[in-house]
Amino acid sequence: MKPLSEMSAAEASSIRFVLMDIDDTLTTAGKLPAVSYAALWRLREAGLKTIPVTGRPAGWCDLIAREWPVDGVVGENGALAFWEEAAEKPADGKPVLKQEFHPNAVRNDHPVLARIREKTLAGVPGLRLAKDQFARLFDIALDFAEEDPVLSLEDAEKVRAIAVQEGAMAKISSIHVNVWMGGYDKLSMAEAFLRNRFGWTPEGLGLSQVLFAGDSPNDEPMFARFPLACGVANVSRYRSHMKTLPAFVSSKESGEGFAEIVDIVLCKRHGG
Repeated sequence: MKPLSEMSAAEASSIRFVLMDIDDTLTTAGKLPAVSYAALWRLREAGLKTIPVTGRPAGWCDLIAREWPVDGVVGENGALAFWEEAAEKPADGKPVLKQEFHPNAVRNDHPVLARIREKTLAGVPGLRLAKDQFARLFDIALDFAEEDPVLSLEDAEKVRAIAVQEGAMAKISSIHVNVWMGGYDKLSMAEAFLRNRFGWTPEGLGLSQVLFAGDSPNDEPMFARFPLACGVANVSRYRSHMKTLPAFVSSKESGEGFAEIVDIVLCKRHGG
């Protein structure tokens, strides 16, 4: 990983889309700080399309798409995308929420997921169902670090291994192990959303038009795909759990690190 200062002005100027994880990338210690939320507004004012790509649930994504200064949100690790469009009758004033669900997404009442939930909760002491589970449509979120007791990454790996052995997909974030049925991830839905909503293609310079910011193993497909992927500084704690790290890294952690990424990118786009 190279320091952000090594990103060239040409690379920064090529960016059209800024995608980012939420937990421990936009947030700090579970809160959305003013500096990272303000950074989203600065991206919007600069004309860049901003899209959170998160493991958080559909219920959160409804709020994010409606109330945050973003151009859409991909949630539940790629199961869905929500965004707003202008009303057909502009005089009405209110935008319309649009929803897209991945064609491979399977509802989270699947019997395999029920079995994984029972096995993992019984087999990993201290593990619990995430408290945002009620707002989820397609995955189960197993909390190992959002609240006390904070379990180890080794415990999270045990959960992931059980899920994979049972035939499910599983990814470790900074707080949850997300488990789902269906062959998709953050990357596949993010790319589909960029294509369908904005006409983006990966060919030619397309991949260099996307900056992704993240912090943990469930962001690894995005780190591997996009040459301008950035990690906030806390990504370093997952080095031993990832095969692919982002190209660049901030000096600050979490929300402050995301604000640093935005500051440097916008500065370099203006010749700084």
